[in-house]
Amino acid sequence: MAANKSEKNVVGRVKSFAEPVVTELGYELWDVTFEKVGSLYELTIYIDAENGIGIEDCEKVSRAVDPLLDRYDPIPQQYTFYVSSAGLERPLSQPAHFEKFMGHTIEVRLYRAVEGAKQHVGTLAGYEDGRVTIEKETKITFEPADISAVRLVYTGEEL
Repeated sequence: MAANKSEKNVVGRVKSFAEPVVTELGYELWDVTFEKVGSLYELTIYIDAENGIGIEDCEKVSRAVDPLLDRYDPIPQQYTFYVSSAGLERPLSQPAHFEKFMGHTIEVRLYRAVEGAKQHVGTLAGYEDGRVTIEKETKITFEPADISAVRLVYTGEEL
């Protein structure tokens, strides 16, 4: 869940101009990531919709956002732009994500071991001020500084 300052700035700027466009097209802007992958940079916009996302939806959002990237030029270096579905095992990073999937199975990855492990899978039981609580045999609450990533775990129950 951590990113360096310049990555956060890029993500914030892209969200500010992309979210209204994505919403106007009838989709939810799930997340934006800007990462260095090897020697290349990748900007990815993740979208969601009530009835799911197909390749046509990704193309539509890409065509609408691409000119805005050219106009606002939020990224000084060369990069590749992608639009993707949030996916079945989507990352959870915003308070609204946790609210939407309360009671679902999630995986929490940690920077340091908590209760003997750096990875825990359980039912999302709470989220407050960045603290994530899951229920396994017992309830475990993870502090924001310890959390590397949180994602939904596909169990087949969602269908």
